Amino acid sequence: MTSDKRKVLIHSRHPGRDSFLSMFEIREYYDSDWASTWPILEETVRAGDTYTFSPQSTEEEIRKSWVGLPAKTFVACDLEGRIVGTYFIKANQPGLGAHVCNCGYVVASTAQGRGVASLMCEHSQAQALAMGFKAMQFNFVVSTNTRAIRLWERLGFSVVGRLPGAFNHQKLGYVDALVMFKQLAP
Repeated sequence: MTSDKRKVLIHSRHPGRDSFLSMFEIREYYDSDWASTWPILEETVRAGDTYTFSPQSTEEEIRKSWVGLPAKTFVACDLEGRIVGTYFIKANQPGLGAHVCNCGYVVASTAQGRGVASLMCEHSQAQALAMGFKAMQFNFVVSTNTRAIRLWERLGFSVVGRLPGAFNHQKLGYVDALVMFKQLAP
């Protein structure tokens, strides 16, 4: 399905645990969603281990970056309508590079490991094609974020570059950042 609004069943496969079935809906972000989206983003930003935003960033700075500047922002909701994740999509570069998009994804800590990031990434690829993008690039995947790297590789992204010591991890110090890329259309 390529619509902005869809419900998808996610099977979670965790060794040593029973698989469970969850349902999530991904839809476009509305201004009224900010009160539920901000705590998810704030937790990630304050951790200082996966995004380049300063942990001291203000709510307004993050709001502008997450919902003000991107072409579109989406939220993932659980069966009760609670927002459990969010992503944005935008052109990676202006002008002659505008056919390649860039996305950022954040999942609430309470929803991690349930397939939300995978669902959002799959949704974003369909959305990118619908918006006319031909490829997707992640400019700055922190090398210690191995869970995300495994997921992006499983979804067809390749590491096309390594930026030595480019990320100042709040606990580990300077670590590498990866550039990941996937061709979506010829």
